[in-house]
Amino acid sequence: MGTDQHTPASPRAARIEEMRRAERARARRNRVLAVAASVVVVAGLVVGGVALVRSQSDSGKDTAANGDAKGGSGHFTTGADGVRTWSGKLSRTHVSTKVTYPMHPPVGGNHNPVWLNCNGDVYKEPVRDENAVHALEHGAVWVTYTEKAKKADVDALAAKVKRTPYSLMSPYADQDAPLILSAWGHQVSVKSAADPEVDKFFAAYVQGKQTPEPGASCTGGVMK
Repeated sequence: MGTDQHTPASPRAARIEEMRRAERARARRNRVLAVAASVVVVAGLVVGGVALVRSQSDSGKDTAANGDAKGGSGHFTTGADGVRTWSGKLSRTHVSTKVTYPMHPPVGGNHNPVWLNCNGDVYKEPVRDENAVHALEHGAVWVTYTEKAKKADVDALAAKVKRTPYSLMSPYADQDAPLILSAWGHQVSVKSAADPEVDKFFAAYVQGKQTPEPGASCTGGVMK
């Protein structure tokens, strides 16, 4: 008699075949899950990208709506110490355009997104109002002077600025007095570098209570 060609597989062989079938099924299932996960990730990226674009677009609309190139509205009120305090609204919107300020030098209002370096920086040339105002928002005192100021006073104030973090100095032609000190919302004219109001103003307004963004950096901005 011939040998039976359909002899049942041994239990071990059957178990191995079952394991192979399970492995193949698991591999198919993993491929399906991987494809599904990829679809979810791509969909998430698309949705996130759309949301980001919309957010940026909305932000741009807000800036365009609020950044009307105005520095604020109101007027100065002069105290007994001679310090002028701005009474009214000082806008704080970041704008890339030139701003028309109601006071010179400005003590606040809409300003450039990049601040002027104010870590004891002394500028020999005029600076942009819009960058300097951002420095005031960070709590800096801005010393300005005209060509009518005495050189000795300019040199003495420059020396004080250089050793004072959160301060800066620059020439400014369009101002009513030879020497003016400005902070956010506050300003004072001084007679000389030896005027007692100089030290008082620095003490009160360098990172003073008026600062809208206390502790914000005075470095890493623009140099002029």
